[in-house]
Amino acid sequence: MAGARAAIRYAKAVLSLASDKKATEVVNKDMKLIAKTIAESTDLNSMLQSPVVGASVKKSVLLEVFKDSNEITQNLIDTLITNKRLPLIEEIAIQYNLLYDQLTGTQVAQVTTAVPLTDDLRKKVLAKLKELTGKDVEIKSTLDESIIGGFILRVGDIQYNASIANKLNKLKREFTLN
Repeated sequence: MAGARAAIRYAKAVLSLASDKKATEVVNKDMKLIAKTIAESTDLNSMLQSPVVGASVKKSVLLEVFKDSNEITQNLIDTLITNKRLPLIEEIAIQYNLLYDQLTGTQVAQVTTAVPLTDDLRKKVLAKLKELTGKDVEIKSTLDESIIGGFILRVGDIQYNASIANKLNKLKREFTLN
């Protein structure tokens, strides 16, 4: 829990600094890349969490992996190493993205489908979500073959379940009640 609070504080500080330097969007892209890369690479995540690997090695690896990142992002890495808080970097990146979305009024919609979304369908979903929420919406897509077909859409605390599995479960409940 203390780590989560610290991650939020670091994320707020980075957002404040990025706002002052008018680089919030660039830093947001960096943070998305950091969060995605660490989440997808078990080796990188293990290295960051390892007490055996030295801080200088961790720093050189991160600066090499994220060499095209903004100066603010590179300074964050230096600060985390200095303060021995580098294992929090993924959570800080996630929190920054959430704070940035709040700042810009962007909502994140979670779309779960049985097959990958096509570009055409993604555009239609984005247009419909913008119409419904009145805000810019970013789609995070996940695959779950167990829903058989259709989709499950979550925006904030609203969920719309149009999956085949859900419809089959409703039918099953109706038949068992009668």
